[in-house]
Amino acid sequence: MSQALPRKPRILQTKTGKLAIVASKYNETYSDSLVENVISELSEYLPETRVDLVRVPGAFEIPVTIKALLELERPICVIALGVIIKGETSHADLVARNVTDALQQLALEYRTPVIHEVLLVEDEAQAHMRCIGDKINRGTEAARTAAAMVDVFSELDSKGSLRFQTKNA
Repeated sequence: MSQALPRKPRILQTKTGKLAIVASKYNETYSDSLVENVISELSEYLPETRVDLVRVPGAFEIPVTIKALLELERPICVIALGVIIKGETSHADLVARNVTDALQQLALEYRTPVIHEVLLVEDEAQAHMRCIGDKINRGTEAARTAAAMVDVFSELDSKGSLRFQTKNA
């Protein structure tokens, strides 16, 4: 895992549309901080973009909610946020793997950037460093990645991309 934030993307003054954040309520202190950092950072890079926030009970509920959003609203990008803290069983690993696989599948199926910041951490110290700290804040990283991907997909779309075609039923 990187120890530095990605470069700041260029400010996309003209890009409008809707971006969605789907965030877990579980481990609320950390997930709330991720949400706050994402929204703060996005306002700098995508000032004309509407950001909708949907809260779900836990990380496992994130993919199905994103699928519903992609089918109903077609946001230009989705950011998945959550914090899974390992315990004494393998449950956290199972949830993290299934969420990761589902998010990747959704991005490919809907040709829409799905930014994955559902964190699997060893303990609360790691959660604090990645969610509340400013050195490797994953909320800031998610927003920068989202802005960069919106830019990439805008370029692809302007060149006749298939991104906005509806999926076959």
